[in-house]
Amino acid sequence: MLQLILAGAIAVPLICLLLFTYLDHERRFDDANDATDRLARVAEEQAVKVFDLNSVIQAQVVDVLNNDDGTAIRQKQKELYERLNKLGGGYPQVSAISVFDADGALLVTSRIFPAPPFSVANREDFVHARELEGPAYISHSTHAPDGESVFCTTVARMDAHGKFLGVVTIALRRRYFSTFYRELQNGNPALALGLFRSDAHVLARFPAQADNKIQNPASEFAHALGEGQAYGQFQLISSIDGLEKYVSFRKVAGYPLYVSAGMSIAAIRSAWLQDVLLASLIALVPSIISSLLVFFSLRQLATEQAAWERWQAEVAMRMSAEASSRQLQRMSALGNLIANVAHDFNNLLMVVTANMTLIKRRHFSDIRREIDAIETSVQGGEALGRRLLSVARKRPLKRESIDLNDWIITARVLVNAAVGARINVQVNLPPDLWCVLCDATELESAALNLATNARDAIPSGGLLVIRAQNISMTTTDGLLPAGEYVLLSFTDNGVGMSEAVRQRAFEPLFTTKSQDAGTGLGLSQVLSTCEQSGGSARIDSTVGKGTTVRLYLPKSRQPATLCKSPTTEHLGSEIVPSTRSVLLVEDNEGVAAGIQAVLETFGCLVQHQLTADAAYAALESGEKFDVILSDVQMPGNLNGIDLATRVRAKWPAQQFGLMTGYTDEMARARAMRLKVFAKPFDIEALARFVSLGEPPLEV
Repeated sequence: MLQLILAGAIAVPLICLLLFTYLDHERRFDDANDATDRLARVAEEQAVKVFDLNSVIQAQVVDVLNNDDGTAIRQKQKELYERLNKLGGGYPQVSAISVFDADGALLVTSRIFPAPPFSVANREDFVHARELEGPAYISHSTHAPDGESVFCTTVARMDAHGKFLGVVTIALRRRYFSTFYRELQNGNPALALGLFRSDAHVLARFPAQADNKIQNPASEFAHALGEGQAYGQFQLISSIDGLEKYVSFRKVAGYPLYVSAGMSIAAIRSAWLQDVLLASLIALVPSIISSLLVFFSLRQLATEQAAWERWQAEVAMRMSAEASSRQLQRMSALGNLIANVAHDFNNLLMVVTANMTLIKRRHFSDIRREIDAIETSVQGGEALGRRLLSVARKRPLKRESIDLNDWIITARVLVNAAVGARINVQVNLPPDLWCVLCDATELESAALNLATNARDAIPSGGLLVIRAQNISMTTTDGLLPAGEYVLLSFTDNGVGMSEAVRQRAFEPLFTTKSQDAGTGLGLSQVLSTCEQSGGSARIDSTVGKGTTVRLYLPKSRQPATLCKSPTTEHLGSEIVPSTRSVLLVEDNEGVAAGIQAVLETFGCLVQHQLTADAAYAALESGEKFDVILSDVQMPGNLNGIDLATRVRAKWPAQQFGLMTGYTDEMARARAMRLKVFAKPFDIEALARFVSLGEPPLEV
């Protein structure tokens, strides 16, 4: 409870402070938006009044001039000077009212009499008024003869026949607008107000800018003005003073003009941070007092803390006991594996022992049938060993491009034999099926396991359907990466699985069969084969309706014409006797004796070394061999791959092969482009490698 109070003493003020910080931040920026919008409205109203009055004055001047040409106007220049001076002299925003003829020459002005020689023939407002009829044109900012900064509004004079007679120009003081904007700013340095043409040219501004540069033509503000938007708000970096601001703008009704009001975001944040700092100091005092009180109370509860620690120790002991229990369960599972393996191997060894006894009693005569029985038992032992290694993912796979339409010819024979006559096997493989990258032997074993499961699930007979299709996955689903696969599915109409059984179906040693009927390794081998190939496997099952096992096998990048057919591989190959010298490195003397005897049968000269260290010493002493054949895992400082590395470094042309029954360090061996024989391997393949240099059959 005290810890909760301590947390509250810290967390509550902190949460309140964070809430205040957020709300004050939002309030200040909302106020900034409201303030800039309100100021823009006021500036708009002032601009509308000024330019409406300006339009009235220009209309009166045009009426006074009637349709007089330049000569007539010069003749009564004195009278017109007084009239113009009277019209514009009473308004502080008007600097001068001037009349120009059709050639741009000054005829009369309210500022000085007589009018000096002056021409605006090339000025933008005169050119615009002469070429385009329409409302008054507003020029860029400029300077009057007396040096005052102004901008002009110019309107064309036309006679009754539409002939251009000249222009009437009213020069407006920029200082008048700047003074008004300064009063609106009211001493707030964060505010800036301005008057712009629709092309974003600055006519008047407070604070005043160094020049009248056009704002960034690519900015949102300039884009909005160019499109003629009536109003809007932006957050931008000003191209005039370089400050980040909130800017509200409004169009001056009826005129190609805009007013804007901007507030510096830095100033808003500075004021906000000052409030946050003050609030933090206010919140800190009660938080410190509350924390000190809680700490004092905690010191009085030392005995309760000791009890808490004892309870924690008991919890740790309980968790340790639970961990030990889980370890015992894992050891029990391992014991089940060992018991199953020992049981099956004892049966196989019994067959071997019995047949060997018969051979001895018959004095090695008439022993063909017994030899066949021994070979069959040994093949069964090898198959079980492959199964265990595959489930444990210790068996190196021979990943090759396989055409499933050819592979199914052999696989279907195995499946038919496994399911028996009671089950009808249907195969549906499209002719355009992609080749897959997989181990053909392991894939056949997987098909045989699935066929056996289907047979057990359909005791009274039924249907097993084998289908395949090409699929492309654009995204990963968590287990299967995105890519191209061939989906090979096995569907039966058997008893099906419950959801609990389906979820555990791929677990090693898990089986619903009786102890003598299965080891629980079949589906584990199927999943392992798919995953080691780069794919995956999944099960869908419904009790009473059947089961579908889907194998996702990666598409091979090799052209279909080069995919291998397992039924024709190595048929008709002939082994040529060879007298090549072979260095055999193998720590198991029984294995070494068998390999040496076979190689000598083929005419090879074989020298055997028990360790890689001894083999390397022999090579260092000057002995040379045509072929070196080495096991991977051996006692001593060097293993087979270490030996190969040293040999390749010193004698790059030396032919070198490796023998192994595990996948450990296989990536390193393949990176060196070494020949790898996976135990138990085909002796004929070894002979071809030694005599002809052919690549081994990796399994």
